[in-house]
Amino acid sequence: MLAQTRKDKILEMLKEDGSVKVAGLSKIFKVSEVTIRQDLEKLEQEGIVTREHGGAFLNGIGMQVQNFALSNLVNMDKKERIGKKAADFIDSGDTIILDSGTTTTEIAKAIVNKRNITVVTNAINIVMLLGSNPAINVILTGGEFKPPTLSLTGQKAADFFSGLHVDKLFLATAGISLKSGLTYPSLSDIAVKKAMIEAADKVYLVADSTKVGKSSLASLGALSLIHYLITDSEISEKDKEIFKEHEIDFIIT
Repeated sequence: MLAQTRKDKILEMLKEDGSVKVAGLSKIFKVSEVTIRQDLEKLEQEGIVTREHGGAFLNGIGMQVQNFALSNLVNMDKKERIGKKAADFIDSGDTIILDSGTTTTEIAKAIVNKRNITVVTNAINIVMLLGSNPAINVILTGGEFKPPTLSLTGQKAADFFSGLHVDKLFLATAGISLKSGLTYPSLSDIAVKKAMIEAADKVYLVADSTKVGKSSLASLGALSLIHYLITDSEISEKDKEIFKEHEIDFIIT
């Protein structure tokens, strides 16, 4: 892996987890700890991170948590439309899982006035959004806190879904590709998302068109894990054909 590519992947992890450890990055990228420290030093020089003993943390993360703000706020017009479209598939009496993320947060905003639904989520901000409606039963998982996504992750979060059964899962992703499938910047999220999928009858992937063709660090699995893709109208005809070939129904906003 080229040095710039590795640095980009490290930054992607920082934006997802808020902090990184030198030893962990060394194992992931199969380079020396000295090389990783040099990568982090460059990111510090650019004003992106602050290094600490054994790792680094993303600058501004404390203020972000205090303001209860998500970090990935690009393509919000597309995400808002996707959120509203996804809400159309949530019916009274449904039990659903809402994954963490900016697009799934838009779903939460769109269903805030619905009645007689149960929402299971690992996103603290989604709990706060929906918790004001007594007609929505909201359940939060346990797990390790990730500041940039205001979410809970790790094995404890994954274990929460063991034995659980829901009607629908609305799943987020960082990248979708034919070769790598569904991909994410954080390794700790993979077990959680697999457990979510196993608990759901139907899986709706909610992702704007810019995610298609992109690959992140960790692969969740093949495209066949999902039943529906809800995306925006800028998805290409070529990409539509790929989803058709995998017998995935796509819903365009």
